[in-house]
Amino acid sequence: MPTRTRFTRRTLATAAVAVLTALFLAPSTARAAPPRESRPVYSYAGAVRESVWVDTGLDDDGDGRTDRVAADIVRPAEPARQGRKVPVIMDASPYYSCCGRGNESQVKTYDANGRVVRMPLFLDNYFVPRGYAFVGVDLTGTNRSDGCVDVGGRSDVQSAKAVVDWLNGRARAYTSRTGGTPVRAGWTNGRTGMIGKSWDGTIANGVAATGVKGLRTIVPISAISSWYDYYFAQGAPLYDGGPGELAGYVESDDARSHCAAVHRKLADGSPRSGDWTPLWTERDYVKDAAGVRASVFAVHGMQDLNVRTKHFGQWWDALAAHGVERKLWLSQTGHVDPFDYRRGAWVDTLHRWFDHELLGYDNGVDRAPVADVERHPGQWVTSRSWPPRGTRATVLHPAPGARAGVGTLGLRPAAGTETLTDDPGLGEGDWAAHLTAPTPEKAGFLTAPLAHGLRLSGSSRVTVTATPTTASAHLSAVLVDLGPDTIRDYADRGEGITTLTDRTCWGASTAGDSACFKETRAKTAAVDYTVFSRGWADLGHYASLGKGVPLTPGRPYTITLDLAATDHVVPKGHRLALIVAGTDKDLVDPPSTRPTLTLTLSGTRAALPLTGGAAAFARATTGHTPAAPAPPTLDGVRAPHPVRHIPAG
Repeated sequence: MPTRTRFTRRTLATAAVAVLTALFLAPSTARAAPPRESRPVYSYAGAVRESVWVDTGLDDDGDGRTDRVAADIVRPAEPARQGRKVPVIMDASPYYSCCGRGNESQVKTYDANGRVVRMPLFLDNYFVPRGYAFVGVDLTGTNRSDGCVDVGGRSDVQSAKAVVDWLNGRARAYTSRTGGTPVRAGWTNGRTGMIGKSWDGTIANGVAATGVKGLRTIVPISAISSWYDYYFAQGAPLYDGGPGELAGYVESDDARSHCAAVHRKLADGSPRSGDWTPLWTERDYVKDAAGVRASVFAVHGMQDLNVRTKHFGQWWDALAAHGVERKLWLSQTGHVDPFDYRRGAWVDTLHRWFDHELLGYDNGVDRAPVADVERHPGQWVTSRSWPPRGTRATVLHPAPGARAGVGTLGLRPAAGTETLTDDPGLGEGDWAAHLTAPTPEKAGFLTAPLAHGLRLSGSSRVTVTATPTTASAHLSAVLVDLGPDTIRDYADRGEGITTLTDRTCWGASTAGDSACFKETRAKTAAVDYTVFSRGWADLGHYASLGKGVPLTPGRPYTITLDLAATDHVVPKGHRLALIVAGTDKDLVDPPSTRPTLTLTLSGTRAALPLTGGAAAFARATTGHTPAAPAPPTLDGVRAPHPVRHIPAG
């Protein structure tokens, strides 16, 4: 449940800031009312464009001098000439030269003097005329920065934190990568907001977790909160590769020539065994949520199979436990930026958020509903709190049915067993397509058709007691909404959107930096079922993430799988289902063996975040009508296309 006390405390401070900045964007009057919205009154074409290199204080590349990171700046010229200071919007990224940002994969471009000409995305075009500076930071080891990429570790985070420190007068910067001419950020008041998708948003999480002063808000989009959970799910390896390969993908040519030692350290510290190591502890921001001073506006696609929603769910819960001011958008898409699925509302909401958090304007965004959730493609609902009030973890139990492998799901514990054999050639779509029929690779448990809709909001946990026939085994647990619907086609390469040729413009343009971007529309699919939450684990890590162990065939083991956070309504007439299976094809690497697993149903249960709790479940499953005969094969989205393990945009 969101905590509002911090908002109240900060509102007093922001009201004072609003008074002090009342003349910032409005004509001078004797009694000017505090502004509610920043206006595009400054010249984008005449903006100051400059680059500085900020000293991180680290020497990760081992060349005997501390590493400097490049920060490219676009800021309005007029406030500095008038003696006024501006706040900063900052995106720290490894992708500014290697891979690009946004739906059109834009990279930075420079003029002959090394000044940035095109800054990717719309943020500088839109916000610089409104009195903000935009700073694009090249993470260490990328583009024009020194050092080595360490994939979310100390160097990654410090390279962005050092820029926040410099903006607040606590760090040194220079006019060149190697020169000795210092430069101060006298044009800013130090109030900084970080934003970014995927790796960029991940760095925003990491910097916020340091508690750095001056960072007032972050907007992490599809961001990682713990790098272990990007590469593993409770010991089960996801996809392939590791942070060493990822570093090589984004690093500059200069870094590639002298960062072999860092690569070895990344590879050695992240064994494919799935064991938790000190490398993962360093890259776990959730444990440091108590240090977060900034507000957090989190955005995530509920069908993101690259940076899965477990990341936002555990981050959100940890922030809530420490009273951090939060806001949330959840879409039906995969790994997609909100600029590309809800553009107008996104720009307006982000504008209001930054005006409130960085300029102190009392514009009501702090009193708006905390969460926006996409219920159907392009159709959104709001929640005053998230999860909604009355949402409680409700324990449901699987029970045997009339046919083997097709059981029931209800409030009462049951005895009995079910058996499945891991088939690495099949995945969640194959299991759900045959949910109502016995198949050897899965066990399914279904409610009757619901008499009332059921809303699940938050993170689920599924406890499984399983007896393997081999020394290794992986488990999957997925939640399914069984019934017809039209959803965003998150398994398509566009992950729920289709890019069009028409463009719309969001801010001011120059010859070298257009504010006009291709429009999109929802890419949808008509389905008979929707997989809406999933989780995986290696049974050998049943006792500890720190060290997996070989299993003893014939011995039962109990493990609890953490499922990805979601907000989903199973509507009236549909059925809620739980599937337990082995390897989820293309999402989890298979174990070294192909086990048969016997599930002990008395030791298997699902704790689901139901709005209304057990009473809502009982009401929804009482007075139902008999289910119509199901076709032998149900249609869903196609199998998700294999995702290269790169948290990019």
